[in-house]
Amino acid sequence: MQEELASADVVVHCAARVHVMADSAADPLTEFRRVNVDGSLDLARRAAEVGVRRFVFISSVKVNGEHTDYRPPFEADEPPGPEDPYGISKREAEDGLRALARETGMEVVIVRPPLVYGPGVKGNFRSLLKLARLPIPLPFGVIENRRSLVYLENLVDFIVCVAQHPQAANETFLVSDGKDMSTTQLLRVLRRSTGSAAMLLPVPVVCFWWAGALLGKKPLVQRLCGSLQLDISKARQLLSWSPPFSVEEGLANTVQAEHDS
Repeated sequence: MQEELASADVVVHCAARVHVMADSAADPLTEFRRVNVDGSLDLARRAAEVGVRRFVFISSVKVNGEHTDYRPPFEADEPPGPEDPYGISKREAEDGLRALARETGMEVVIVRPPLVYGPGVKGNFRSLLKLARLPIPLPFGVIENRRSLVYLENLVDFIVCVAQHPQAANETFLVSDGKDMSTTQLLRVLRRSTGSAAMLLPVPVVCFWWAGALLGKKPLVQRLCGSLQLDISKARQLLSWSPPFSVEEGLANTVQAEHDS
């Protein structure tokens, strides 16, 4: 590893133990720390030892918190508020990397994306995409939340930017597509991209919350009906960066790739 690092000017660290929906670990926080904190800091120390100039760490908006219901969008430099083991481990890794930067002089850039989508997307977004393909009415016609997403190509473009831009050194950034959508808007765009009619029924949101409480699915309802917004003005102003793809283009490309696979 040291030979590979010695030839690098910039290291981009994306590997992580991600949030697990049904975690079977006896102590999830310990497992998250082992990979996301200890593993990240070990790699960063090795990079600093061989003279790597900049270390770009892909963190998560979960360091900021879980939702932005009843509050403004998250900002990059506001106090963190992680709530789950994954978010806590990412915050601890960020803190360790900042300390290492002060100690060694290696530049550290922290990037916190929201949900990342694109060709090959997995998890909840893939489930939503499959749902949008069903030729039946769906009960999501009046959800007025706001959620930030980031298309994979936009995230890659931003990583390239912060890897090179002088003003990115030792800064923390939030990144998104720059346009927030409600679950209702998202499903309309997905169905339009598949050539289907929207067919979204106006079921009151309170019904989802009641069902979530009764079935023990509150986290799922939060993802469907709650808000999670990111303010990317720091990236726009400090780096003069803007997403090269609109959210509509990103979603259309994702749908097309799913259709072709």
